[in-house]
Amino acid sequence: MTEPGAAESGRDPDAVSKFVEGFAAQLVEGGMQRMAARVFAALLASDAGALTSAELGEQLRVSPAAVSGAVRYLSQVHMVSREREPGSRRERYRVHSDQWYEALTNRDAILKRWEQTLRVGVDSLGAETPGGRRIAETLAFFEYLEGELTRLMDRWHEERAKTFGQGS
Repeated sequence: MTEPGAAESGRDPDAVSKFVEGFAAQLVEGGMQRMAARVFAALLASDAGALTSAELGEQLRVSPAAVSGAVRYLSQVHMVSREREPGSRRERYRVHSDQWYEALTNRDAILKRWEQTLRVGVDSLGAETPGGRRIAETLAFFEYLEGELTRLMDRWHEERAKTFGQGS
């Protein structure tokens, strides 16, 4: 399982493959779907940061359908984007340098929806009931998390600019 052109770029194809599979396994342990994790790790490790479905299939030794399903999921969670190859109908799938920021930031909408639902739960059950107190504590946690994530992402932008420059 090697990236097309990996050997020509001076990289050890076996080392690349081991990294991709190892990092993918850790992403799976963290809850990501297995094929999505493998596709994401392959894109992240690629020199261009972008590969076609055929290239991903060849590198990972999987079917185009498996790649398609993984890319669909990764697109939905804003970890990859699709782009057309100039003059071609083929799509390339690209991972961006700020994919983690985007993925976490897009969780903000989910947290807000959960908070709204949890507020309804507290109102429905009553804040003084055992269930209502548990739901209120969960709500407080998500509100806290949302505020901290916002501050954390702001600090990351500053750190990223300092460490990697504005155009990263």
